[in-house]
Amino acid sequence: MKILTTFMLGVAFGVASSVSVAAPIDSIYTSLAVTSCKTLEADEEGAGSYQGRCPGTAGYQLDLLEGDIRQSITVLDPKGKEFPLDLWSTVSSGFSALGETAEWRVKKVGAKKQPIALIVRFNVSGDPEHPERTTSYLVVSKITANEICVTDVVKPRQGANQQARVLADKAATKACKSD
Repeated sequence: MKILTTFMLGVAFGVASSVSVAAPIDSIYTSLAVTSCKTLEADEEGAGSYQGRCPGTAGYQLDLLEGDIRQSITVLDPKGKEFPLDLWSTVSSGFSALGETAEWRVKKVGAKKQPIALIVRFNVSGDPEHPERTTSYLVVSKITANEICVTDVVKPRQGANQQARVLADKAATKACKSD
């Protein structure tokens, strides 16, 4: 019996220590407001297109794209490699607008915080007859060394923000949503 008790205590201590070693995941927020982004391209007259570079975190940046009253984001990694999220095809082709805040889920790696996922609000007008009626989705994208893409779309409901964070924290192992 003593051996079993000692073994169980050892297992309990081992599990407790492995849990405490895992780096906690936190959030860092950056702005997607046009006033916080540097305009790279704007065509007010023709198609009403816009491209602006918004600050991110840990060397990442976000390009805010707009065309034909639809918006999307391209993530730039610290080396400048572009990862288009193509929200207008992976989430909805309806008229759309991004929320003004990006939530980066980050893990502490050594002394630095490394982004593992991105959450943005994506407001979509799905009814052409009533464009004022919008649905506000939370879009979760994974960030790995080789891939940045949309993995989940959270529909509006109570607790949606927390659900998006849970999905973001597990996004690295998920497949990318296809168009």
